[in-house]
Amino acid sequence: MTGVLIDGKQVAAALRAEVAAKVATLPYQPGLAVVLVGDDPASAVYVRSKDRAAAAAGIAARTIRLPAATAQAELLATIAALNADPTVDGILVQLPLPPQIDARAVIEAIDPAKDVDGFHPVNVGHLHEGRPTLVPCTPLGVMKLLASTGVALRGARALVLGRSGIVGKPMAALLTQADATVTVAHSRTRDLAAECRRAEVLVAAVGRPEMVRGDWVAEGAVVIDVGINRLPDGRLVGDCATAECAGRAAAITPVPGGVGPMTIACLLENTLTAAQARRG
Repeated sequence: MTGVLIDGKQVAAALRAEVAAKVATLPYQPGLAVVLVGDDPASAVYVRSKDRAAAAAGIAARTIRLPAATAQAELLATIAALNADPTVDGILVQLPLPPQIDARAVIEAIDPAKDVDGFHPVNVGHLHEGRPTLVPCTPLGVMKLLASTGVALRGARALVLGRSGIVGKPMAALLTQADATVTVAHSRTRDLAAECRRAEVLVAAVGRPEMVRGDWVAEGAVVIDVGINRLPDGRLVGDCATAECAGRAAAITPVPGGVGPMTIACLLENTLTAAQARRG
């Protein structure tokens, strides 16, 4: 078996077009504010991609750049001003933040109605209760990629490899809501490979290059590789050894070109959702 590569770029392009079409019907322009603290090159590239995608979708995006030495109080004041700005529907503070800033305090300062990252405790609580809310962009994108494969999640054995608050935990909640039978595995799991082999749907989000080998994957499984890792030779690889895993999987996301494009597309969708909830 050679697994079908799930084209995240294609699915993301369709979602961006759908968002743009809906934005074009609104009597107002949704607004997205991105706050970038410091000059981390990877963060800067990602923010520029967000700006371009937002503009193409008809969303008014602006980036607020603050120096790496910014004090926490100054960042919190910036967020407070954005919370009060009626033209801003979505606020995103780019992570990671410099060490002098408490990321949790920053996330909690964002108005939950404008929290398009879906990280505020109010939105996290709503997600785990199954209530409508702003959902973290990467797990939301994974669900859309799974839908594109036609895999039946109801009753399926799903394994989420990784338990972070950004991907692993919300991913498990979304799969549970889709009626999958969900296992969350991590670095302390006994016989991790055996747990992976039981899964019909495997979502890898651990940040370890090519950790998941081909013989960890069940025949016919659907594999979503969330990891993006740069090797010393400059290559980007995921958390799965793609070629090996594709030999057993029914479908698998490539890296790059799989989950990554979906994260930005879902950010645009969240911004639209937030705007419609706030403005009607």
